Amino acid sequence: MATTPQPAVGDALTDRFLGYRELLFSVVYTMLGSVADTEDVLQEVWLAWAARHRSPDAEPVENPRAYLVRVAANTALARRAELNRRRETYVGQWLPEPLVAGDDVSTGPERAESLSMALLVVLETLSPLERAVFVLHDVFGFGHPEIARILDRSPASVRQLASRARRHVHARRPRQKAAPEVHARVTERFAAAALGGDLPALLEVLAPEVTLWTDGGGKGPATSLRPVQGRDAVAALFVSVAATLPAGLDIRYRRAGDDPCALVFTGDSPLAVVVVELAPEGDRITGIYSITNPDKLSGIR
Repeated sequence: MATTPQPAVGDALTDRFLGYRELLFSVVYTMLGSVADTEDVLQEVWLAWAARHRSPDAEPVENPRAYLVRVAANTALARRAELNRRRETYVGQWLPEPLVAGDDVSTGPERAESLSMALLVVLETLSPLERAVFVLHDVFGFGHPEIARILDRSPASVRQLASRARRHVHARRPRQKAAPEVHARVTERFAAAALGGDLPALLEVLAPEVTLWTDGGGKGPATSLRPVQGRDAVAALFVSVAATLPAGLDIRYRRAGDDPCALVFTGDSPLAVVVVELAPEGDRITGIYSITNPDKLSGIR
């Protein structure tokens, strides 16, 4: 996986680029949902930035932030087409790669709601252009005229894309969120019940309409190739899985983006990242996202 450069002493060009890296990473990751692809895009952005400044014929960059976001967003759109082709042959369900606190990737102030698993999953249902416009406008606050310049589209087209994307997202995602302390507490209750095979405790914490998504990518342990719906079916599945788990599993609690998460380790190796989504008005789980594809867990320590 390519990585963007570390600043050399006195390297103003690199320092300026790295000053925007957090923003660029957030924009691209929210458009792609993949850390490896985001890092590859940032490497391409860095090369374009360096080449622009080292060319004797290039005009000066008057607005570095706008220039870098423009290159990053358009490079991400091109990478999105490649991701979609890979998805066509992906085994089972695909979930965004989690960004777990404590990984090499930082989670600074540029990132918050943009890293909610629920939002990232909904964004997967948008077209690439709708997603780009929504990310730039609703998540990062770019105005429609600026987005039009970034994506080389007319302002009217951008407004139409933004309106369509916003309706789509709001129709599929709660406007309110449970309190963070409630979310963390329920995550721990669920993880203990699921790994312990405690059916009564699972039934107590799951909402009747709960849906489970699992992503093993054909490489890690996935409980189902399709979403599992309904409290009884989800609880029964976790009870059956718990009976097959090896001894000595370790559960650690951190944050994956904006969400509390449970990390399941076997020895020093991560086995799963689990994020739950709660009903906004209570402490029942309405969605469970379980990621066991080792390619998506390689950066977790």
